[in-house]
Amino acid sequence: MKKTFFTEIAFICGIIFMSFGIALQAKADIGMSMVVAPAFVIYSKISQYWSWFTLGMAQYTFQFVLILILCLVIRRFNIKFFLSFVTAFIDGLALDLAMWIVAFIPEFGLAGQIIFYLLGMVITSIGVAFFFKTYIAPEAYELFVKEFSRSYKKDIHKVKTIYDISSLMVAVILSFALFGWLNFVGVKWGTLICALVNGFIIGFVSKTLDKWFDFKDAFKFRKFFEI
Repeated sequence: MKKTFFTEIAFICGIIFMSFGIALQAKADIGMSMVVAPAFVIYSKISQYWSWFTLGMAQYTFQFVLILILCLVIRRFNIKFFLSFVTAFIDGLALDLAMWIVAFIPEFGLAGQIIFYLLGMVITSIGVAFFFKTYIAPEAYELFVKEFSRSYKKDIHKVKTIYDISSLMVAVILSFALFGWLNFVGVKWGTLICALVNGFIIGFVSKTLDKWFDFKDAFKFRKFFEI
């Protein structure tokens, strides 16, 4: 018999898993996911001059810009766009905390990098799977894909693919512009591996969660996020 798992708790789990997964990938330094890569490149450059500028700040700043672009593209604003930024802000704070904790883990050379990266990729996928189980506003990355596909009546899977490729191109361009033509910051061989297997891992975790748990709302707040 399935156990009840509240969707609001799933949101918290998503934040925690995503934060530690990204922090582990950042520590591995062999490539971030395509979605996170642009913010990571920005963080890597600005933090050289302003040590107080964190990856979490880069995350929610980049997502704020993304929400502005979304508003211009679809020519409207919705309250859930603001709620999406609130989610990004909370996630950014959690990410900075995770980065601080992960910094205490000793490094073990190349073997350690590979372990950190693989763990980070799996943990991040678990976080995304938990986000799929909640009604609370997603981060701007997912919001952009959903709202664009709905506004222009495009296939969401095709829009997601185009968005991921565009995100990768933006990260590469930013890396070249900020660090020079011979430097790939944030976009490395780990990025390619993540692109190939991330969807499979997320799907597997999501199906596994559905086998074990029955996701239900603990509060009647869903209507505020479905406007």
